Amino acid sequence: MHSEAQWRRRTLLGAGPAAVLLASGAARAEPVPWSAGSEQPVLIAPPNATDCHHHIYDSRFKVAPTATLRPGDATVADYRKLQARIRTSRNIVVQPSTYGTDNALLVEALGQFGAQARGVAVVDMSVTDAELDRLHAAGVRGIRFNLVQAGATTPAMVEPLAARVHERGWHVQFHLLAAQIAEMAPLFARVPAPMVFDHMGRLPEPEGIRHPAFKVIAELVQQDRAWVKLSGAYMDTKQGPPAYADTSAVAKAYVNLAPERMVWGSDWPHPTEKVKPDDAILFDLLLGWAPAEATRQRILVENPAKLYGFPG
Repeated sequence: MHSEAQWRRRTLLGAGPAAVLLASGAARAEPVPWSAGSEQPVLIAPPNATDCHHHIYDSRFKVAPTATLRPGDATVADYRKLQARIRTSRNIVVQPSTYGTDNALLVEALGQFGAQARGVAVVDMSVTDAELDRLHAAGVRGIRFNLVQAGATTPAMVEPLAARVHERGWHVQFHLLAAQIAEMAPLFARVPAPMVFDHMGRLPEPEGIRHPAFKVIAELVQQDRAWVKLSGAYMDTKQGPPAYADTSAVAKAYVNLAPERMVWGSDWPHPTEKVKPDDAILFDLLLGWAPAEATRQRILVENPAKLYGFPG
């Protein structure tokens, strides 16, 4: 059997001479906690490449009583090892369900990361304007509704909170299963703020883009009202690594639909996965999802700068 690294190199032989040269020179990097493998990706990240979805965990902070995902510590120092491996330079810290609406760790992490990072918080109806202002100053640019690992927020909160954060230039991020997306389509039509759909809309396989949720997201994307995170290829796959052929087909469909509304995320430290994926392979999937260098530049640099307010 071929190793995943051998698969990556063999697959990229069809991507042109540049890819072959990169593959032949791939180096090994320091092992990253919560990540398999140690080789660097074949894909060379452009300057200001952005990982638009990862989490930080720290046992110093109180876990929400409703939390179902309770990973071990995955610190800022740990994440910097991932950055060194895949060679991204900007990052979006997403408040995980583990801490509910207590964004203290998120704010601390953003302070450690500095100007190259932005955050997505979780709040409920009790949040004050002063707290939203504090989060904005810390680098937060969106709020998240996670109705998969439910507990902190509800669909009834979406419209009123979206109206408040829209005034600050923030967006509303959703982690929903495909069936929930299809069911909530009328709600999305009323959301005033830009929307971001996590993990490619969690389309189940083998249905994939034939699921009604794809049409819901596609229409919002084409109206310039939504963005899609090309992340979590492992979440709904039936075919699995290293190619993730089924969920890769979903990613390609989104990129073909509207490359200007796509961003990429690692989902490190992969809290839903008992067997951790190889982050170099996940990053290299972009070579197949977006074969044109200009498209990858858009997905990794230009789109995140626009969505999260990084300097151009």
